[in-house]
Order: sequence, then structure tokens, then C-alpha cells
Amino acid sequence: MKWQAVLAAVAVVVALFPVQLVEAVCKLGLELVAAGLNRPVGIACPDDGSQRMFVLEQHTGRIRIVDLATGTLLPESFLTISGLATGNEQGLLGMAFEPNFPQSPFFYINVTVSGGTTEIRRYTLARDNSNQANAASMAVVLSYAQPYSNHNGGWMAFGPDGYLYISTGDGGSGFDPGNRAQSLNTLLGKLLRIDTRGTNGETGLYGILPDNPFVMTPGARPEIWAYGLRNPWRCSFDRATGDLYIADVGQSEREEVNFQPVSSTGGENYGWRVKEGTLCSDNSQFQGNPPCNDPIFVPPIHEYTHAVGISVTGGYVYRGQALGGFQGTYFFADYDSARIWTLRWDGSALSEFTERTAELDPSPRRLNFVSSFGQDADGELYILELTAGEVYRIVTDEDPVNGDLNNDCQVDFADLSILAGNWMAGVR
Repeated sequence: MKWQAVLAAVAVVVALFPVQLVEAVCKLGLELVAAGLNRPVGIACPDDGSQRMFVLEQHTGRIRIVDLATGTLLPESFLTISGLATGNEQGLLGMAFEPNFPQSPFFYINVTVSGGTTEIRRYTLARDNSNQANAASMAVVLSYAQPYSNHNGGWMAFGPDGYLYISTGDGGSGFDPGNRAQSLNTLLGKLLRIDTRGTNGETGLYGILPDNPFVMTPGARPEIWAYGLRNPWRCSFDRATGDLYIADVGQSEREEVNFQPVSSTGGENYGWRVKEGTLCSDNSQFQGNPPCNDPIFVPPIHEYTHAVGISVTGGYVYRGQALGGFQGTYFFADYDSARIWTLRWDGSALSEFTERTAELDPSPRRLNFVSSFGQDADGELYILELTAGEVYRIVTDEDPVNGDLNNDCQVDFADLSILAGNWMAGVR
């Protein structure tokens, strides 16, 4: 039998070439990629082979390009947007490229303009320069008023279904005084899902998906995909599975990470303001909301108290190659404390929750405020530091483990099998 031959070969190899099994994964570190930015809060990387990273400057309205092949921050901005509101949670907040960019030359940005309105804008590339946007091509696809200067959300990305998802935030102030996150007649406190190639939306520049969960609900906004969110500050799709991770900033007690499987048909209620994480919130003035113990509420997969940190920053599930054994691991952080963690979620249970602050940002600290994570076209991960204006790549910070033949940062029987296969094939 073939498997018997392999086992025999493994036994021979173990006898001839003793290998110490190593369980620990590789240590992580940070590598500076770009500096000299002004309040960077987001990254977008088109999968067009160009190795370009587009970095959003929150209040200047500039979109800067980092050439990852050369490590160069290009001197000219890709686009500069004027007329922005510049409160602490306002400004240029999100960017997304069409999935088949640049064949479809459109990209979208999420901005808060003067006066406090959020605009989802569409632009195209300049005809003669792929490092320049055509500012004159601007069209407002969707807009909604923000009653306060905080909780503007701002994340957006194309999902595995090819449609654009947008996080909105509950509109601000404290404790959601308008009960907007639980109300289906407003876009605030929600995740939206729209068709950028459709025309039956409010402005005629986007489409309403017929399978959005509230299309047939009287009085509900048909763009809504999920609700009950306070201020989703950075969400992400797992590029391997299509699952969605939603980091939602809490009020005064809990920070949370929510999860939506790729199989979801939408309509999830993540609880705010009835709940803050798994904690019941003060909901006495809104008698129409479900009670705190209602099974309609989807609990977070992870939460932490304000003894740990006070404003969660969502990240990504790692799907690159450089970090080996971290495949399938979700990275996230706390904005204010700059603490960084990883975890794994298999759809029903959380495992391997680990704090990574000491290895990613050892003393003397370089990260003061973690404004966002980013992911490039190869799946490698980045961290943005707000006040210093820097972008860092997450890397492994030590030499490869001796005997690690499959680059998963540990030596185990998988490596022995490779060694056995090489031995049988005569590879030395």
C-alpha cells in the first residue's frame, strides 16, 4: 500500500534524521512602509497587478499612493477632496475599487462633507494617468444626513457577491437618542448593500437588490442589509471564505467583534442600543424595541470591557503567505490603547485568542493610535498609526525555524512527511 510505504519512509527518515518538534509559532514584528502621512485612516488596494496601496488622509482629503514594489510614497496625490467636515470622526473615511478594476475604471469613496452629510461618491481614473483620478467624474451615488459629528462609520468594500457594503454608524451623540440603530426607516446604525451597476436606487446611480432582507418591509429602507450597530469601525471580508467580521465601537462598557457567515441572507440585528455587546443597555425610553433577552439579537464572537480598551479597530483574517502559521487568524486592535490581538473563529467557537502587543509593538512603542488595518492584493496585512502618520507591514521578526519545510512556523509531522517524500524521490 502506498500509505504504508510513506509511513515506512517517515520512520526511516526519523531514524536517520532526528528532528525536534517545535510547537511555537513565529514571532511577529512591524516593518515601516510609509511615513509623512496626515491622519491616515484607511487603505485600499486594487487587485490589478500594480502593487499600489491607496492611503486615505482623513482631514486633508488626500488619497496617497504607496508603490509597494519600491516602497515609495508618490509625491502627487491620486485625488484631493475639498469641502470635508473635519470633526474627530468625520472626513475621508472609506474607499473601494470595483472588483474588476481597472477594466471597470470606477472607485468609490465615503466622505463626510461640510454640514455633516455622508456622501458615497463614484469616480473614474484619469484617461492618461493611472496614478491620477478624474476629479471631474465625481457623482454622488448615495447620501444621508448625520445628525451629530460622531459615529459616521465609513467602511465600505465589495463583498464576495460583487455588491458594495457600507457601514453607517448610528448618527452620533451618546446612547443613540433617536433609536436609529433599531429603526428600519433610517440608514443609520446599519450595514447597507447596494448594486453599483444598478439604477433603481434613490439617485438612479445604484440598484436595490431584490434579495435584500427588508425590501418588502413597509417603511423600511431597502438598502439595509443588517442593523443594530453603533459605530462599525472597520469591517472585513475573509478573502478565502467570504465571511464578514464587524468591529463595533461600544458606548461606555463593552467593545465587540461580530461575525456574519457568507451563507447569511442578511437581516441580522446586532443589538445596539438594547445591548452593548452581551450587556443589557438602558433601553427604557424605547418601548417598541425587543427586550434584552430576545433571541433576535446576534451576540458578538468576542467582546472586552473598558478596563482593557475603549474603541475597537477591526482588522482582517490573514490569508497571505509571509506569516506562515497565521493563516486563518483574525487580527484586530484597540484604537486608544493600541493593544493588538489575534483569534480564530470556526463559525461556532473561538480559539487561540492571543495578545500580540508586546511582539508587534515592543518598547519603545511606535503605535499610539491604531486607526485601521489594511490588506494588500497578496493578502499581507498593514497597520496605520494616526498621529505619527505611518503605515507598517506585519512581518515575522525572527529567522525561520530550522526544519520548517512547509513555512508554517513550526516543525511537526507535516514537515516529516515532506522530508520523507524528498527522501523517497532521492532529493537530498
